Amino acid sequence: MGKKVFWLDVETTGLDPEQQDIIQLAFLIEIDGEIAESQNMLMQPFNYNEVQQDALDVHGRTIEEIKTYPDPRKTYTDLISVLEKYVDRYNPSDKFHPAGYNARFDMDFLRQFFIKNGDVYYGSWFNYKAIDPMSLLHILDGIGSVSIENYKLETVCKHFDICHDAHDALSDITATRELTKLICSKYIKG
Repeated sequence: MGKKVFWLDVETTGLDPEQQDIIQLAFLIEIDGEIAESQNMLMQPFNYNEVQQDALDVHGRTIEEIKTYPDPRKTYTDLISVLEKYVDRYNPSDKFHPAGYNARFDMDFLRQFFIKNGDVYYGSWFNYKAIDPMSLLHILDGIGSVSIENYKLETVCKHFDICHDAHDALSDITATRELTKLICSKYIKG
């Protein structure tokens, strides 16, 4: 069985995954090092009362725009249809490695997205072994191999000459995958 990686990035209506919601989920499905599928899913929030204007300002969206997005339950159904193509949810050894920049943030929001859709089985699709280049960069900084002004994805991509359109989930995750591969090839021998 090959390695399966679910590269994900979300844009949200705030910073609290229990209170705020995903409005954009972009992902790349990588099987044995090759991209098998790419998706960019938009969705309305479950709760418009918890939308934070600061979050909308970050990714440049308006409430009016978000109201045109699909219902989150429809997006959830579409997501499950994609996941089923690659993972047997009943096989404990057949799971995606979640991957992203500051991956825990995105994973927490995705887990809550499942729960808000009445599904407590996030772990049927994803294992706990996250791939996160931010952690690698912190290690490299700690041993003196890398020194970057800050570790925002935009700054890191600029440092490594990676094309990136900040705060668009699909651009963010594409850049994150490229960054991870670059760091591994440059700094990890094996």
